[in-house]
Order: sequence, then C-alpha cells, then structure tokens
Amino acid sequence: MARNTHVAADHNAPPVTRILGKYVATHPSRGWSDAVDHEAHRTFMNWLGCAVGAAQHESAVAALAAVAELQPAPQATVLGRADKVDIASAALVNGITSHTFDFDDTHLKTIIHPAGPVASAVLALAEHTGASGRAVIDAVVLGIDVACRVGNALYPDHYDKGWHITGSTGMLGAAAACSRLLGLDEEKTTMALGIAASQPVGLREQFGTMTKPFHPGGAARAGLMSALLAKHGFTSSAKALEAPRGLMQVISAKSDWNEITDELGTRFEISFNTYKPFACGIVIHPSIDACVQLREQGVTPENVERIELTVHPLVLELTGKKEPTDGLLAKFSVYHGCAAGLIFGRAAEEEFSDHIVTRDDVVALRRKVVATADGNVDEAAALVKAVLKDGREVNVRVDHAIGSLQRPMTDANLDAKFHALADPILGAARVRELIGACWQLGDAADVRSLTALARP
Repeated sequence: MARNTHVAADHNAPPVTRILGKYVATHPSRGWSDAVDHEAHRTFMNWLGCAVGAAQHESAVAALAAVAELQPAPQATVLGRADKVDIASAALVNGITSHTFDFDDTHLKTIIHPAGPVASAVLALAEHTGASGRAVIDAVVLGIDVACRVGNALYPDHYDKGWHITGSTGMLGAAAACSRLLGLDEEKTTMALGIAASQPVGLREQFGTMTKPFHPGGAARAGLMSALLAKHGFTSSAKALEAPRGLMQVISAKSDWNEITDELGTRFEISFNTYKPFACGIVIHPSIDACVQLREQGVTPENVERIELTVHPLVLELTGKKEPTDGLLAKFSVYHGCAAGLIFGRAAEEEFSDHIVTRDDVVALRRKVVATADGNVDEAAALVKAVLKDGREVNVRVDHAIGSLQRPMTDANLDAKFHALADPILGAARVRELIGACWQLGDAADVRSLTALARP
C-alpha cells in the first residue's frame, strides 16, 4: 500500500496529550464489552508466552547481566548530597542537577551542553569501578567529541525541528565515554553507539520546566546502559547512525557526514567548549552583558524610560517570554535577563530565583524592555539602547559576550563560580579541596578521592 511520506504539518491539532491523559486516568474499570475483555486476556497470554519462550536467548542473558550491574545499591555518589545510589540513577540525577540552573558548559556551534550527559555517566561508572582520574578525563574528551561531532552534522535543522540537541546527541557521547572507560573493543563500542542511537531524548517544548534538565540526565543514563549492554554482548545495527532509517537521517534533514570525519583524532570539540557567567540560556548572554555595561556607565533603573534591544530572531524564539512567573521560565526570558543585568550587575542563579523574578522593581524594569528581532544581527551579538527619562541615549553593542570563545572565562572566574555554587552546600574549605581535586583529576589514582569530597 502506497503511503505519502511528505505529509504537511497540522498546526490545528487537538490537545491530544491532555485528552489521552484524562482518558487513561478517568475511564471506568471494565468499561468495555465482554469480547474486548476476552481479547485482552488473549493478548496478555500471548505476550507472556513469548517472554517465557525467549528467556534463555542470548539477548536476555546479556540484558540480565547488564541490569545486574544496576542493582539498587550504593554504587555512586549523588553530587552534593550524602546519598549514594546505583550508577544509572547517579548518572540520571547528576545529569539533571548539572543542568537545572542552566549554568553548565556550552558548545557554541551546536548549543549542546556536552558535560551533562557525558561526565554524569562517566563519573558514576568510574566511582563504581574505581577508575583513575586519567581514564575519566580520556573518556570525557572522547565522549564529548562524539556528541558534538554528531551535533555539528545535524545542527541547525535538527534543533529547528524541536529537538533539545543536548539530550538527542548526549546519549551517544555518554555511550562512547562509558565504552572507553570499560575498555570495550571496536565492535562492542560500535554496538554501544548503535544501542544509544535508539534512545534520543529531549524536546524543546520542555524548556522552562523540570523536564529540560531531565534531558541530559536521561541521556547519561541511556548512554551508560548502552555501554553496559554492549559489554555483555547485546547487539545493534552497525549502521544505526548513518542508515536511511538510522538516527541521523530520521531526526534531521541535514546530515553533514564530513563534520564527523574531518580531522577526527586531531581536532577535539571540547576545545570549543565555553562556560557561562550567567545562569540562563546562552542566547541571552550578549543582552545581559550589554545591560551590565549600561549599569557600569551610570544607567540606573530609576532613570530609564525604556531599553531598546535588537537581537537575532533566534533569541526571541527561544527566550521571548515577557512575563515569566518563576525562575525556570525566567531563564528563557531575555527581558528578565536585561532587567537582572541592569539592577544587579550580574545574572547568577540568585537572580533567577522565584522571589527575584516576581519582585516588583524587577517586573517593572522588565516591562520597559522592548525587543526587536533583526536577522542582520549575529546570534552572538546584541545591540542595546537605554533611553533615559531626561532624553539622553546610551548605546552598547556586544559582539561576543563574556564567557564566549572570544572572551573566555578564566580559571579564576571558574573557581569563583564554583565557590558561589558549592560553598552553601559543602562549605568553603571543603570546596577549596574539591576544586583542587578537579584541577588534579588527571593525576588521581582513583576517582573516589574526588567523589568523597563532593559529599557533605
């Protein structure tokens, strides 16, 4: 039967998610005919027979061996807490927490936050196995290279379709990194990537909710599980990325294979990683930077009539929320970012807390920001004009925000950021030790010396 594979998008679709949710939650028990009820029993019996029949198959043996490694035991640290959980859960939770503040690293070419999926998976596994710090560093470099090279090949089409590219490539990076840490051979590493290719996670619709940071956590867990499955002989297509119905061609109309193969082993994408001075979406950073500079030039919230902001259209597409009602939503509001930069001279996590977002003076200034999209403005730039109540105008242009490759955060900046985030959790003295352990990780004989410091 012929099928039309080019169906136009339906922009008037009914709210099926809510419809189905209500149906499942409220439909009465046994609210169907006897015939339907009988067929349900047949279906269940058939399923059970199939499952029992294949119980000794090599795929079941491999899967069971992998699952056995995820026993609910204290295998790995939940960073910043006294808790220890199984390695899959540690990968998940640490991946979530690493992205919750939207303060993590960014590979600017793709807007991937690569460490969330990769490091979360690797550290959990490394703590469980007692791996060296060098092994961890090696795995992180290679895992990030895999995730970002695939991201380079797909971006921007894949992202424009609505995928959160951190999650939808991160599981590949996590699988690659964990395979490296486990010492898997070429065939099993190929299988791990193939298994991970069936587990992309993350939709941009979730931005501004708790599910956004779930994406790197889910990707970390998926990649870790993929490597464990492959370790025990679980198989996948060896063409899972590149085949016509493989991951890349399914989720993107753009598949630039050269981005994966060019300079492989000589150019490492981690070299192009950047670190955020502001705890929000990266596209807001030039606007915040400009408003901080306005503040340094004497512009105050009291003498501002309005702030005229000109940015690339992507900025308003991603962060155009004018009236955020909580901190998570404010991270996707360029209006709030501008207000925070001018009022506080910074935009760290505190400036995206619920009580700041809803503060009267912040709301009032936010409403004075008038944003215009202009395709001639680079994504990394912002033009800001403060029109003052006395008629004067103050202009600031930012071509590259602080934290970019052109204006990178220094080691000292990163130390200070680490202290600001971790001191309230662990205490300044312990944080100093932990920072030292991070800088010396490549020389550590056992990564557990670091994870011990990461617990209160």
